[in-house]
Amino acid sequence: MDAGRPGCWSGALRTHFQLVLVLITVLLTLLSTHGQQSPQLTLQQAVTIALEKNPLHKAVLADARASSADVGAARSMLLPHLNFSETATRGNDPVYVFGSELRQRRFTTADFALNKLNTPLPLGNFATRVGGTWNLFDSFASWHGVNRAREMNEATAHQLDRTDQEIVFRVVKSYHEVLLAAKQLDVAQHAEKTAKSILDRSQDRFDSGLVVESDLLTAKVRMAERQQEAIRARNNLRIAQAQLNTAMGVSADVPVEAAETLAERTLPLPSLEEAEKQALTNRPDLKRIASEEAAQRQSVSIAKSGFGPQVNAFAGWELDNPTFLGGGGGSNWLGGIEVKFDLFDGGAKRAELSRQRALEQKAIAIKQAASDAVRLEFRRAYYEVDSSRQQVEVARAAIAQAQESLRIDQDRYESGLTTITDLLSAEEAARRTQTDYWQAVYNLQTSYASLELARGTLNTQSPVVKP
Repeated sequence: MDAGRPGCWSGALRTHFQLVLVLITVLLTLLSTHGQQSPQLTLQQAVTIALEKNPLHKAVLADARASSADVGAARSMLLPHLNFSETATRGNDPVYVFGSELRQRRFTTADFALNKLNTPLPLGNFATRVGGTWNLFDSFASWHGVNRAREMNEATAHQLDRTDQEIVFRVVKSYHEVLLAAKQLDVAQHAEKTAKSILDRSQDRFDSGLVVESDLLTAKVRMAERQQEAIRARNNLRIAQAQLNTAMGVSADVPVEAAETLAERTLPLPSLEEAEKQALTNRPDLKRIASEEAAQRQSVSIAKSGFGPQVNAFAGWELDNPTFLGGGGGSNWLGGIEVKFDLFDGGAKRAELSRQRALEQKAIAIKQAASDAVRLEFRRAYYEVDSSRQQVEVARAAIAQAQESLRIDQDRYESGLTTITDLLSAEEAARRTQTDYWQAVYNLQTSYASLELARGTLNTQSPVVKP
């Protein structure tokens, strides 16, 4: 983000203002619900809070500001440098006294006396100096330095974009983990009720003498298992909520509940070739590496400029007085131009040029390796989405089959046509299909978010984020 582009900054300010408004709304919600119940957030609200509060975002934003300052520092090398100083001195050094009297315009014939020259009385001098230097030409090294700072500033801006995308992904994943944990708790509670129903039936049949005690004990063991699963599911939900708070960058002591529920959603899936091309074009981390490569090319140019001449201008004005308040003194000025050539430096500049060229080759290789890694990452995410979609369809069909099988086995157990083992196996299958289904739905949502992250398009307006 170049500090010299007002449109870039105005857009950033609008985005920041929108984030602040959403954050204020959420905070008001937290205050209004304090002491009543935990506030409920949509996924989009959670993402918006994270982009404002997450410490990783703040850290990279600070890097971006520092990089913008580096651009200003590089530009300063193109401008003249001025300085001011006020110096108070007193002494009887013969050279100092002789020179100070000359600068104060107080030198007289009597000052040529040998005794006065050799052993002068102490003299005070107050010197006011204004000076300046200007590098008029340095074989374009300063211009290359400005361009390098701009490229590094662009690289930092791209890194900020990528960090925000990764934060969004963490929030999406954590949010859906909360939704999954809530569904798993529902499944566990439902399984607990089913186990209680089986236990009650086994108790009735045992009291009627229709089954042996082992059936009743087996049902009690299953009931205990389902109670333990419900306890774990409740704690898993609390852990998932704390993880969501961490992803948003807010305190885990403020419980936040998800306002949405886990459910199947229609998510658009582009073609493999089109989406892969988009990933290689839009990924902020690839853009960052490209900017770093361009910055390294400027470093090579700077090293080459070291072999050229430098032209410097300098000027200064000095006012010397015997007292601080002035009067009775004199002033002088001096200016000039310096042309400088480094005839021999022991091979340091040539070694630096070789080093910068080697770093340029390294940057090119890193860019190629990153492109290959992005291509592989994208394809893995793409096929994971396709696999998750099919798993959802299979799991959905399995639920109905398992529920029907459980109903049949319950009727058969009531009629004494099957054993408690068969009934509990059917109950386990029904519970497992429910768990597998919601896990598949969760995998589909998070794998799609991973695909968006691999494409470089994950943001607050992504289909997986918007309700």
